Amino acid sequence: MKTHLKFRRSLFALLSSTALIIPSAAFAQDASATDEASDDDAIVVTAQRREERLQDVPISITALGAQKLEQANVQSFDDYAKLLPSVSFQSFGPSQAQIFFRGVSSGGDGLHIGPLPTSSMYIDEIPVTTIGGTVDFHVYDVARVEALAGPQGTLFGASSLSGVLRLITNAPKLGETSGSVDLQLSKYGKGDFGGSAEGYVNFPLGDSAALRVVGFYDRQGGYIDNLPNTRTFTLDDPDPTTNVTVNNSALVKNDYNDVETYGGRAALKIDLDDNWTATTQFIYQNQVANGGFLFDPTKGDLAVTDFLPSRNHDRWWQAALTIQGKLSDWDVTYSGGYFERKVDSTSDYSYYSVAYDTYGSYATYFPDGKGGFLDPTQSVVLGDKYTKLTQELRVSSPSDMPFRLTAGLFMQHQTDTVRADYKVAGITAAPLPSWFPGVFDNDTVFRSRIFRKDRDYAMFAQAEYDLAPTLTAIAGIRGYIADNTLYGFSGFNGGSSVRACIAGTTYPESPCVSIDKKQVESGVIWRGGLRFKPSDNLMLYATVSRGFRPGGNNRRPGVDPFKSDKLDNYEVGWKTHFGNVYFNGAAFYEKWKNVQFGLVPLNNNGITNTYNAGNARIYGIEGDISTRIGGLSLSASGTYVDAKTTTDLCAVDPVTKNIVCDPLVPPVAPAGTRLPVMPKFKGSVTARYEAPMANGKGFIQTVVSHQGGTRSALLDSEAIALGFTKAFTSVDFSAGVHWDKWRVEAFIQNAFDTRGELGRGTFCATGFCAPYARTYPTRPQLFGVKVGVDF
Repeated sequence: MKTHLKFRRSLFALLSSTALIIPSAAFAQDASATDEASDDDAIVVTAQRREERLQDVPISITALGAQKLEQANVQSFDDYAKLLPSVSFQSFGPSQAQIFFRGVSSGGDGLHIGPLPTSSMYIDEIPVTTIGGTVDFHVYDVARVEALAGPQGTLFGASSLSGVLRLITNAPKLGETSGSVDLQLSKYGKGDFGGSAEGYVNFPLGDSAALRVVGFYDRQGGYIDNLPNTRTFTLDDPDPTTNVTVNNSALVKNDYNDVETYGGRAALKIDLDDNWTATTQFIYQNQVANGGFLFDPTKGDLAVTDFLPSRNHDRWWQAALTIQGKLSDWDVTYSGGYFERKVDSTSDYSYYSVAYDTYGSYATYFPDGKGGFLDPTQSVVLGDKYTKLTQELRVSSPSDMPFRLTAGLFMQHQTDTVRADYKVAGITAAPLPSWFPGVFDNDTVFRSRIFRKDRDYAMFAQAEYDLAPTLTAIAGIRGYIADNTLYGFSGFNGGSSVRACIAGTTYPESPCVSIDKKQVESGVIWRGGLRFKPSDNLMLYATVSRGFRPGGNNRRPGVDPFKSDKLDNYEVGWKTHFGNVYFNGAAFYEKWKNVQFGLVPLNNNGITNTYNAGNARIYGIEGDISTRIGGLSLSASGTYVDAKTTTDLCAVDPVTKNIVCDPLVPPVAPAGTRLPVMPKFKGSVTARYEAPMANGKGFIQTVVSHQGGTRSALLDSEAIALGFTKAFTSVDFSAGVHWDKWRVEAFIQNAFDTRGELGRGTFCATGFCAPYARTYPTRPQLFGVKVGVDF
């Protein structure tokens, strides 16, 4: 403890002295820095599948260029998410986040057998969206992050209902040998040490090819403590002799939620001739997160009392090929990729047992065969293997003509092989009660072995026509087919679930097949609008667009499939540049129809079904402004969102397990209920001052981030039980010096150790486990130093 305190004091002294030295050294020299163009003017994006200046694109985009990412010390999803005002998310920890744009969230996503995400993620040209959570791509040697708010369905298709997040990596450069190495040491104020090593090298292979290789290792220290505790199960009877008392002494540990991530990528670019280029890339990442990343406020600050170990092992790889060339004066692009992700996790599911202790759990009545009763503490062991095969072929007409067209074909096959075991230690050997036929194997009470396949096929086109030199009409259309199947077993590992088997069926590691479902949909979505650009410094636009998310199947027999939901977006926006001031923004109104939402019916054993629950509307405004005056750069961005349901969310019939709107039964969420997860306001302000120092360029920087409070769940009963998160503000500081090749920096993130709440959740169905809800916090105060060199 004394060592940690001494380190904090030393590091704080280093930061303080650096912050003081830089300004004094700067003012001691001739501050000859001149006004420079903003990043907005230089950033080129491909949001419309062709290269365009950010200021020319009639879409609401937040683009974080390489310089911005480096200045904000971005390495992971949590780092850049706080810089994207239109983005909100739910998370249980690294690689376990669901992303939403503009408040398009019902709070019920992230289930294996449930809706696809409302937002998609791309790495370069290839989607990497998966059902259970977004990949936590390590950000290094990245050209930019593009956040496209609003439906992007005509060009990006399914699961771009609310927006698209794109990570654009640096491509190999022909004829250039270069590289970089960056080292970082960090420590959470009251937590553990961490650090990272990152590097890349780019080198030519002859005159027409180049290879770029990136590698990294990152360890994040823990900051949540697992405290000692005991609990007594009463087994739902008044007899104290049947009580079972357990403790967690074997798992007591400080800073138990550390994360280790390593991986890399290699990209090869070959100029086949003067017109055709092929780029192939392979990415691999492996991450192990120990412990939990939500804390229990009733146990103390950043504290929990877990009784079983938790671990999340996420590894994935992607192989991609992009071929670009010309046929006559038309651009042709083929992009294809194969993505595979494996996630194995073990979690403490014991609060499900605690909740059921008062109702009479199926586990609590099992004798242990030794004169006592089983400890009903339950764990969940999950395994997912995701695959995604994607291919797209598109053509684009010349960009300097009055009529411009981008059109293409798209196909995607994605699968999820689900393995889930809910376990109670010793239950296999326990004497079975007469009312429960069947045998538990591997101590498994409830088991899922399911193969899910989602197929998407589409044709799309988007055209622009210059009605006048300053006025352009925009129109886009996409026709799609979605074909989704669900096959396998899910239920109690014996007993009634076995009796529900499809006759004559078998399935690996399962009693039988109890699920065999298929859902096919087709439709058309569209986009239209006008862009008015009277000068290079001003652009106004108005668009109307529709996004969609395919429907799917429920695992419970007799429960209807859920259909696709759609989002209609009406938007006006502006992008301006006057002198050194850039001001971009948009106002929007969105109508969300047939919202997909997960509900747990009564007498459903905590199993979630997905329904088309009703409709919602969202309106808001978002924008960003930036300027540079000499060595001082100022920027700010923010989003205001008001998102509510427009129809009642009706209750589920306890017999049929389907939604029934009965005027005699009160709705579980009435019209006018606020949508969960997204704060009404989210924004940030950055101030950075640069000046000559010690034959280099010194800087000091401050970033202030603010987020409003959120509703934790859509249902009134769950929202009341979980409570609402509160607004918070966090502040980051950094300072350093950059020379031609070397750079040295120090930083403090969350300098005042604000305990911001990014969300609240439970590890089992909220209706059962709400009293044991936990909070996903912003990361606590973090000190760090880093050094880098280019060569």
